[in-house]
Amino acid sequence: MSTRRNLLKGTAAAACSGSLISANGFSLQEGKSRIGIENQREGSRDWQLTRMKPTSPSGIRTQFIEGYCKSQSVRAGEALEICVSTNPVQNFKIEIFRTGYYQGRGARLMATYTQLAGKAQQVPEYGPKRLRECRWETSLEIKIPEEWVSGVYVGRLTTESDSSGHGYWQRYIVFIVKDDRPADILVQCSDNTWQAYNQWPDQDSVYTHPKGNQGPWADVSFDRPYGKYSQIFDHPMTMGSGEWLCFEFPMSYWLEKEGYDVTYCSNSDMLSPHRGMKCKAFLSVGHDEYWDRRQYDSVVAMRDAGVNLMFLSGNSVCWVSPYRDSFDGRQNRILFRGGPYGGNYALAESRNLEHGPFPHRGPDEGYLIGARNVDPVNGGGDWVCTSPDHWIYEGTGMKLGETIPGLIGWEYHGDPPSDLAGLEIIAEGTALQGGVNPQHWTATIYPGPKGNFVFNASTIWWAQAMSSPPGHILPWSHWSRPHWPDPRVQRMTANLLQRALGGE
Repeated sequence: MSTRRNLLKGTAAAACSGSLISANGFSLQEGKSRIGIENQREGSRDWQLTRMKPTSPSGIRTQFIEGYCKSQSVRAGEALEICVSTNPVQNFKIEIFRTGYYQGRGARLMATYTQLAGKAQQVPEYGPKRLRECRWETSLEIKIPEEWVSGVYVGRLTTESDSSGHGYWQRYIVFIVKDDRPADILVQCSDNTWQAYNQWPDQDSVYTHPKGNQGPWADVSFDRPYGKYSQIFDHPMTMGSGEWLCFEFPMSYWLEKEGYDVTYCSNSDMLSPHRGMKCKAFLSVGHDEYWDRRQYDSVVAMRDAGVNLMFLSGNSVCWVSPYRDSFDGRQNRILFRGGPYGGNYALAESRNLEHGPFPHRGPDEGYLIGARNVDPVNGGGDWVCTSPDHWIYEGTGMKLGETIPGLIGWEYHGDPPSDLAGLEIIAEGTALQGGVNPQHWTATIYPGPKGNFVFNASTIWWAQAMSSPPGHILPWSHWSRPHWPDPRVQRMTANLLQRALGGE
């Protein structure tokens, strides 16, 4: 087992070899990684939205300018098609930014495309299962340059003026640049969940079907703009970015600030274990609820091959969400809530009885992530240290019973399998749903078969304690909220990565 002395000795060795050293004393990765070099470049002072005007009564969309990408992720050298609608018709520009640390600025301008001809594109009528699938003409096709490193990119769309000629309007599009190189850390973006909750154009998500909000009745398509995220706070200045800026960017910002060798992928890139097998650690971040069954099988295979798994997320691996192709044959562009994970666990059985029958069922997620989705699944609470001698707490100074206020929420895990060999509960406590309906949550860790481990933070809000980058706002829900960045959570994350990447 690692000790504080060994952790500091590893940091000192890194200093002698010329690696990056954090001001916080974290053990960092080789400074010559692609991400390390990328973050030495100058960031942009102007990449956020400045003027955004919802145009529907619900505030979900802005018809002045909106758009989407025809792929969730692309590699360098591949083409990305961007579809944009402007109503009224007007010219517009697209500025592409890569989000990251960049000396604290949060993003770097990669390309600008100006004087693009806008047109009003049709809002689709309902298809089968209330599917809203846009069939917009491509407004701009770009070939991803070889020098664009893996990351999450936002495109800022800006009109030349509004209909009266008195200004401009903006919103984002979002896409992932992926790669196939060996890397220390693979961050899986939770874009299936972004899309499941996306209500564009008018309260149209998997949760808004007239039959109810928990059944298998609604299909949703990636071929539509992301509307305003509308579940647990009102933040229209993130419109078009899915849930990236809200729930995942603070983790990425911290990783890149600290110099880790990190690469990124979408949920749809995990349908085979090939990508993950080239990395030492796999991170699920934020709200990672919707998984195609092939994702589950891929991550099980990665664990069994020795990849370290870190579920810095809550409500993860909750619903089986099978993909199907778009109207023109592009793969993995439509999904739906096919059925619960959980195997024969009581919650899965009750969901199938109350909201099904579902056409798909998934295995008990507890045997992968170390705990299960529970009911009630949402609320808020404090992180409570229950194993202060565990190596995850080294350097934090945390004592038995010490808390981190508001870190648990707004959804979490509990009830770990009692027969999962080597599983340890390293934090646990009570979350309250709206101040009532108590639920027991558990954060766990268990050993993999090759000296690796699986960690479950049991909270969507872990990333909120990592950093507070530009463009981000703290969420709140169920009368509970996380606080600002906490050095104890940062140190726990560094300890996990130290172990995952080969340090002792």
